[in-house]
Amino acid sequence: MQSVSRRPFGQKYAFVVVAVIFLCLLVAAGVRAAPGLLLQPLHKAFGWGIDTISLSGSIGILLYGLVGPFAAALMNKFGIRRVLVIALLLMAGSIGLSLLMTQSWQLIATWGVLSGLGSGCVAMVLGATVANRWFKTNRGLIMGLMAASAATGTLIFQPGLAKLSEIGGWQWVVAAVAIACAVLVPLAFFLVPNQPSDIGQRPYGADPSAPIEPVQAQRGLIDASLGALVRAARTRTFWYLFATFFICGFTTNGLVGMHLISFCGDMGIPEVQAAGLMAMMGIFDLFGTTFSGWLTDRYDPRKLLFVYYGLRGIALIYLPFSGFNIYTLTIFGVFYGLDWIATVPPTVRLTNEAFGDRDAPVVFGWIAAGHQIGAASAAALAGYMRVLQGSYVEAFLFSGLTGIVAALIALLIVRQRVTAVATA
Repeated sequence: MQSVSRRPFGQKYAFVVVAVIFLCLLVAAGVRAAPGLLLQPLHKAFGWGIDTISLSGSIGILLYGLVGPFAAALMNKFGIRRVLVIALLLMAGSIGLSLLMTQSWQLIATWGVLSGLGSGCVAMVLGATVANRWFKTNRGLIMGLMAASAATGTLIFQPGLAKLSEIGGWQWVVAAVAIACAVLVPLAFFLVPNQPSDIGQRPYGADPSAPIEPVQAQRGLIDASLGALVRAARTRTFWYLFATFFICGFTTNGLVGMHLISFCGDMGIPEVQAAGLMAMMGIFDLFGTTFSGWLTDRYDPRKLLFVYYGLRGIALIYLPFSGFNIYTLTIFGVFYGLDWIATVPPTVRLTNEAFGDRDAPVVFGWIAAGHQIGAASAAALAGYMRVLQGSYVEAFLFSGLTGIVAALIALLIVRQRVTAVATA
């Protein structure tokens, strides 16, 4: 018989879980953003090339996405809390170890491979799993808040970490990120039950007369992750969503998150000031993505994606010709920040509609993997183009054009309500 640990607030305890997961996503995204801030300090400290340092960030971003679908299956089998705690410990330990590095392969092992594996379990798929498991209503709004947290973490830590780097060098940045991960471990362990039934509750918004039923653990990890992919891959909807989310990653954390500070440096803008621009974008993203969740509960998500990707593409094409003064960068920061990752709530809704509650979290994990593959590609490509051409201009222009392509692909998606794929 399952033991039940009572918690306060009744069904509203779901918002306590959301608050803890919000912080975890914030810090995990900050982990993935830190290599962009460390490009110049590590280059100066060790003499490593920008392309080599970019590679470590690219690998971390790639694993951040590829681990997602397997993390969703692990959460279904072993529970959210256990997977989350182990992931936070792995991030804290691997990043802490990088304080001892003396060679570039150690950077790739700690910031690329190990922290990538850990942060991959604390990514958008975690937010989708929590939203599906703890809420029956307002899922779009909650997912918007989760997505805003993940994106904001990429941006909002930049000024503080940049100041730490200025005061104490790259080591202070590494120590701060490792400590932030470690502090979250007790919060996750004590405050995040695996599911509402563990505390004798129904999901928020569920019928009060409905029975309290636990989510059944999936036994086959491989079938849960790869089987869902096989079923989803038979549909055009999956490939359209995968393609648009690939471009989403290509146009956000892979390019802007990793290289905007360096691009600003090329234009004579100090690192701390450029990090302030990133933080401003993060603040506007918090509002933009949460509002996107509200819109997703009310309007056609395909049309929202068309607008979001189209505007993002225009913003990226505009940036290289903006002049990089305080006024034009502020315009870009506000405009781009509102749209940074507003694409997540509509994408999650379309995934839920097409693949159902059983497969949707894992399928979204694979779609989110596309996001991180795109991000990793942009991080590596922009670093390579910067070394080859001495400029980021072409990389940003190309990325902007892909945003326009994603806007058009979004209109090809056919909405559906839990097809046979979800019950096969």
